[in-house]
Amino acid sequence: MRFVKLVSVVLLLSAFHLTMAQSQPEASVTPEINLAKSVQLFPNPATEFVDVKLDQFPAEKVILTLHNIIGNKLEIETEILDEHLIRVKVKDLASGYYLLAVKDEESKFRGTYKFLKR
Repeated sequence: MRFVKLVSVVLLLSAFHLTMAQSQPEASVTPEINLAKSVQLFPNPATEFVDVKLDQFPAEKVILTLHNIIGNKLEIETEILDEHLIRVKVKDLASGYYLLAVKDEESKFRGTYKFLKR
């Protein structure tokens, strides 16, 4: 009997969560997804540099932060190649995975992208 009550509570909460999720406006989710797809890192894996292509953001206003896989912040050299392209020098980094945080204050966009340095 107790198991049946617990299942009923779980089903009731699931139904409530589903109802709340459906009531959210879909338009507020779509722009974030489009903005996240507007940032591309290449080449990946990288050996000497990683280019960051920013379709929706001006390169001079974007803040890039590099972290190793355990979260430590690392110093990097960057170069703005054109209005929507930034080159990050990774030649001196040890081989492994890194996280590049991209932040645009104007649009409040924040995204983190993983790449492999060989």
